[in-house]
Amino acid sequence: MTTGVALSLTLVLLLVMDFGAEREVADSAATSSAQPQPSSSPPSDPASAVRAPAKLPPWMRKLAVGEKPPQFVLFSFDGASSKKHWDRVLPLAQKNNAHVTGLLSGVYLVPDEDRETYTGPGHPRGRSSIGFGGSRQEVADRIRYLNTVIEAGHELGTHYNGHFCAGDEPAVGRWNTDQWRAELDAFKTILDKARAAGLKLPEEAIRGGRTPCLEGDWQKAFPAMASHGLVYDTSHVSLGVQWPSVQNGLWEFPMPEVRVPALGRRVVMMDYNFWYVLNGAREQPARAAEFSQVVVDTYRSVYQAAFNGNRAPLVIGNHFNEWSGSAFSNAMEQYLGEVCGQPETVCATYTEVIQWMTLQDPAVLRQLQQLPAALN
Repeated sequence: MTTGVALSLTLVLLLVMDFGAEREVADSAATSSAQPQPSSSPPSDPASAVRAPAKLPPWMRKLAVGEKPPQFVLFSFDGASSKKHWDRVLPLAQKNNAHVTGLLSGVYLVPDEDRETYTGPGHPRGRSSIGFGGSRQEVADRIRYLNTVIEAGHELGTHYNGHFCAGDEPAVGRWNTDQWRAELDAFKTILDKARAAGLKLPEEAIRGGRTPCLEGDWQKAFPAMASHGLVYDTSHVSLGVQWPSVQNGLWEFPMPEVRVPALGRRVVMMDYNFWYVLNGAREQPARAAEFSQVVVDTYRSVYQAAFNGNRAPLVIGNHFNEWSGSAFSNAMEQYLGEVCGQPETVCATYTEVIQWMTLQDPAVLRQLQQLPAALN
């Protein structure tokens, strides 16, 4: 998983979470050698449409002359449907004054008996690579605890629906713009039904997402995303930690490829990618403590590189998982509790970072975007 190497993993790993239908797929993303190019001009609509809220936290302000930006840390979770894991993250986030982002797979809000209401682009009706939401009661319960997430100030974005990665064709990496539009239409329909059932998530609150397995033809995907009101994506991969830039009308928050100090190798900073580089993504719960330490040490190293360097927002990607004895969930939770209390550090959502960027002088933001990537 190094820059310039296209690694296609055909393994699709399904996990069954606390509710029987809470299934999560491991994103097996390859690193692309094509890096996003920073925009030299302010974002056009809709990317500029996210304004700062009326009630501002102390850090939500324009930088003074010569002042460094806060070190933003963005914890995000693909799938985002497991109550057991939200029950662990929510009190930890509250204790540490942190906000996180859940990237929701729409099919988890579709009861199994309604599966035929969803048709993935190019796939048979009623099919999803990650299953559906279980019983009607399970979906109703999920809506209730997602409301708790929303009320606590955390963000929900989209992880789209059927999670069709390479090998499950037609995969998202091959979809054209119309197919992306169809998938987003389906996501909207699913959320409309969930709202009618009590989900307290305004339509305009879905501002961005991450594609399954970080796959996509961006020239075809981004027009569909922008036309559906999305203002950010977090699916590209960058070498090191880089500032978000505007790509085809959307803010792109790239996933950083970083060095794992214990291994001397680079990896995309996503929990599954750590697992794969550590032992080929094999279940070894006896090594949980070892794996957790490797991941936490990597997080610390990357944070220091960014904090002492370009101060670009640090994107930390995860799933709600129990791989190898919960090694990677444990590492994330340990680091969230550690980093969010650091001076000049803000654990925020993607929308909050966009709101902060809209407050800045465009010339200052361009200077930040032009700084060299932070490499650990």
